[in-house]
Amino acid sequence: MTAILDSSAVAQYLTDHPHFFEEHAGLLGDVRLSSPLTGRAVSLQERQMEVMRERYKALELRLAELNRHAQENQAIANRFHGWNQALLRERDVAALPRAVTEGLKKEFNVPAATLRLFGVAPAHADEWFAAGVSDDARLFANGLLTPYCGSNNDFEAVRWLDDAGSIKSAVIVALRQPGSKGPAFGLLIMGSPDAERFTSLMATDFLVHIGETASVALAPLLA
Repeated sequence: MTAILDSSAVAQYLTDHPHFFEEHAGLLGDVRLSSPLTGRAVSLQERQMEVMRERYKALELRLAELNRHAQENQAIANRFHGWNQALLRERDVAALPRAVTEGLKKEFNVPAATLRLFGVAPAHADEWFAAGVSDDARLFANGLLTPYCGSNNDFEAVRWLDDAGSIKSAVIVALRQPGSKGPAFGLLIMGSPDAERFTSLMATDFLVHIGETASVALAPLLA
């Protein structure tokens, strides 16, 4: 009685006998397969070429995607570098908050940006960046261990922005002493009327760097 081989057994046999098609080369042209690309029957060799082309195309698409991400990251890095330079050029400590926010708007094309600092030195107590902040906002800042990026859920901090009523998406970053996980000494806010400009799906690596750089720049204003 002839044993019936299933497809798995055939596949295993071919795997175990890699020289099979060398010994039966004629089969390469005789075996006909249905092509999912053209719908017609093709030889084993032709189907193999189709598979290779499909894989090559997938690799090309992946490479193009990686190249696009690399270019986007390079563009962000260049903007970050330009913003850093603007902060380093500012010699007036009291002007640094404006340099931080205006630099973000200029380099990153952010429609709106502002900040608030808590516990500034008496010499800066009357400045715009030291304006009154509620206890709730301070508690929110202390609990914000990673940047918030997403929809504007009527945050008090977003109301500090110019034309706050039009802001649909926002970034909120807590400012802390460099290397500290302790209480925040301020909040940095960016906003946009475009609901898709800042979303919860965005990576926040550069926002962390922005927060750390702003914290270092603004720390001299504290009491």
